[in-house]
Order: sequence, then structure tokens, then C-alpha cells
Amino acid sequence: MERTNGSTDNLVILAYSGGLDTSCILVWLIEQGYEVIAFLADIGQEENFDAARTKALKLGAKKVIVEDVKKDFVESYIWPWLQSSALYEGRYMLGTSLARPCISAKLVEIAIAENASYFAHGATGKGNDQVRFELCCYALHPKLKVIAPWRQKEFYSRFRGRQDLMAYAAERGIPVPVSPKQPWSMDANLMHISYEAGVLEDPAQPPPPDLCQMTVNPENAPDKPDRLTISFRNGIPVAVVAEDTNVTYTGSLELFQFLNQIGGQHGIGRIDVVENRFIGMKSRGVYETPGATILFLAHQDLELLTMDREVRYLKQQLAEQFVRMIYNGFWYSPESRYVQECIAASQKSVCGWVKVNLYKGHVQILARHSDVPIYNKDLVSMDVQGNYEPADADGFIKINALRLKESARAGTGHR
Repeated sequence: MERTNGSTDNLVILAYSGGLDTSCILVWLIEQGYEVIAFLADIGQEENFDAARTKALKLGAKKVIVEDVKKDFVESYIWPWLQSSALYEGRYMLGTSLARPCISAKLVEIAIAENASYFAHGATGKGNDQVRFELCCYALHPKLKVIAPWRQKEFYSRFRGRQDLMAYAAERGIPVPVSPKQPWSMDANLMHISYEAGVLEDPAQPPPPDLCQMTVNPENAPDKPDRLTISFRNGIPVAVVAEDTNVTYTGSLELFQFLNQIGGQHGIGRIDVVENRFIGMKSRGVYETPGATILFLAHQDLELLTMDREVRYLKQQLAEQFVRMIYNGFWYSPESRYVQECIAASQKSVCGWVKVNLYKGHVQILARHSDVPIYNKDLVSMDVQGNYEPADADGFIKINALRLKESARAGTGHR
């Protein structure tokens, strides 16, 4: 395609972070003849957005757009995830995976408003984010075209790794925050920080002791625990009360930020995992997710108190599907919309409060309460018979034992 200045045919919305990759990509796109609008999503990362704006404009960006999407990230992405109780491969809380559809939605909105033909990103050709960004953007704006430099031969032949990028940055006068002494990659947002690459690529080596930024080492956490009461309505947190200060946090963003802060003080939410990327390779990552870890455990506890057993079993099966949709980039797919609606419907009974103790990397559940009457103290009591006839269990056990006896008779039972 012929690219001429002043035409939207050569206008690109770049998902820009101000880091090494996207700063170099911004300059490289301009060298290829594109006009670039740099888009920064304020999704809760520690970032000097004024400095990033100044830097992008100095590097040649036509315009820089910064959008605050923190509250939307919490309410439209983290809360549905929390209701689902979805963990990727039983451990990862999907902080990066959830941020990508949030960023993509705003990027598409800007592309439409600016009449841009392209969007570009700095995701590598080996990772998950390239898939997430592109599937989300295509679902929301099918005519938008992608520029993925790390999949273009002329780009990855020239830049074979971070050292080549740093050399290019030095040649072009691009200031970057990454030095050869700290070559790992970091992705931060309101929900978590993830670390990968560099020294972390060897899974046999422990992560550097100074790696984590959201949480203290649990060994150095306070000797005195903090106690919180977290209230939920329809599976969504609506209030957090700090017992020591008797301060109540109610706004979605306010309470989530508070939980990050206090959870970080107690070293909560650190994991070091090897996971299976969607593209088909394994990777090692270190994650710290303090506030979401507290909420996940409290929500899970309240679900067990308030949800019907079979409804929860079905919801867990849906969550197994949902977690792959989130991780693999299918947030805006028809199946994801359907599953989210089903999971939200399951949460109508998940109302009440959970009291937790935070101490040296651990979240201890102390107590829970709900006005939903599914828990019957008299029925379960060892001291009160309640509305239950113990003799009925005799037939229940015999019926359930029938097929086991038949398997034994046929010789197909357990040996």
C-alpha cells in the first residue's frame, strides 16, 4: 500500500507503554512511513504519564492519548473474573490476560474516533499477548488491520533480542528504562505485576531477591496481623472494613487499591510458576497479586456458605471453560459472553461478609456470615437432630453401594 502523509490510510494507533519495545517500535513505524498516535492506558501501573507523553511526542508521535481505565478494569473485568473463581492451571490469577481486553476496547474506541486504519503492538511473536490484543480488536472492529513488528521478518531479523533494541535506542537517542543489568520484562497493572525473560528464563534459578515491587518478602512482613471484614453482594465486593482503624472502603477502585496496599505489606499473592502458553510453549513467570488474592479466597469461602452444591459444581465447570477464554484472548467471543452471563446468574446468593486475617504471606479465613438461609445450623448440628431422620441414610448408602457391589460381582471392581 502506498503511504502518504495526511491520509488515514497510514495512521496507526500504537499500544504504547513508554518502555524499550514500544519506544523503539514507535520510531521504527515512523521510519516505515506511518503516522503514529501513541495510546497509553492508565490501568493502574506506576507510570509517569506526563513524561511518557513528552517522550512519545519527542520521538515523533503525531498525538499521544492517555486514558484512565482503572475503574472500568476493576468493574468490567476483575469483578467478572472474581465471580468465576477462575485460575489458569490452578494458580495464575490472569492479571495480564484480563488487562488486554480492557486496553483493546479503549484502543478500538480511539481508532474509530481517529479514523485509523491500523493498530500496532509490541507483543512478541512467541507470547500470548499478540493473540489477545488481535483477537479482541478484531472482535470489536473487524476492519482494523494489525501491525505486529515482532512477526515481521524485516523487524525481527534486525532486532534479534533486547540487546539489539537497546543498541537501536542508543543510536536513535531513545531513552529507555531497561539496562543490561536488569534485563527481565515486567508488565504492571492495578491487579498485578508479572515478570519474565532474562534471568527468569532458567526455571532452576530462584528469582532475584529484589524483583518484586508490589509485595514485601513475607519473611519481612509485620509481626502483627491485620484483620479485615469484606462484604459481598451478588459475588461482588462492596465494602472492606479495616478492624485496626475502623475505616470502611466502599468504592470499587478505592477498596481494591486498599487491598493491594495492605496485602502488599503482608507479602500476600506471590507465585513463581511455569505455565503453558496458548501458542504451545512453556514459560516461567513470577506474579504478585495481593488484593485479588485476598478477594479470591474470601469470595471462594462465601460461595461455599451460600451456593447450592450442584449449582456451584456447574459454575466450576463453566469457570474451567472461561479461564481458557480469558487466557487465550477470547474475552469478546460469543461463548465468553454466554458463560459470563451464566456465572453472574449463579452469584445471586453470594451475599454476606467474610472476616480474614492477613499475616506473613497468608490469608486466613476467620469467620463468615450470610442472610441467605442455605446454611442450616440446626440441620448440621451434632447436638440437635433438626429436620432430618438418620435412619434415612441407610437406604441412601445401599442405593449408592449397588453399582459397587455389581462391579465386584462382575470382577470389574477395584483391585
